[in-house]
Amino acid sequence: MSGMDESGKSSTQVIASAIRSSIASHQKLLDLVPAIDRISAVCLKTIKAGGTIFLFGNGGSAADSQHIAAEFIGRFSKNRKSLPAVALTVNTSNLTAIANDYGYEQIFSRQLEGLLKRKDLVIGISTSGKSKNVLKAVEFAKSKGCFTIGLTGGDGGELKKLTDLCLVAPADTPARIQEIHILVGHIFSEIVENEFDKEL
Repeated sequence: MSGMDESGKSSTQVIASAIRSSIASHQKLLDLVPAIDRISAVCLKTIKAGGTIFLFGNGGSAADSQHIAAEFIGRFSKNRKSLPAVALTVNTSNLTAIANDYGYEQIFSRQLEGLLKRKDLVIGISTSGKSKNVLKAVEFAKSKGCFTIGLTGGDGGELKKLTDLCLVAPADTPARIQEIHILVGHIFSEIVENEFDKEL
């Protein structure tokens, strides 16, 4: 079945266009290999020092946070010990209580206030780089002396300026940006895992 969308494109044209767009974005990501390598090194250093990786974002970025945390806590592809990573998007009681009592902008920073240690790593994910609750959490983490990483897209927004290290996906639409983010998450999960599976 090949229907037409509002722009007059058939469904097969939409599919082919999305695939070509995704390939183009991923091709550009090759220019960011050094940044991905540095993210991997920071994650590895954090865990070896006994720290925890905290991840957070909204919507699709919340799902990416949970996905990446699961790769560390569970496994990426090899049997090894569980590695400390927490997605701040999963506890509905925390999220709704904080949003109700303090405001939605504090749903992540308030959790970090109770959990964060200086040796921990914070990864804020925002396709636009403008999500206020993500920015507020990163600001809190920096005030505690923690290293901060941003995953964003487009022009990087405020997150690019605020974080210690930021990977700006070479794409402009949320769908393409999120595809890059989860690939990058998979890559640094694999690199970290390759170090720890040697211990078993």
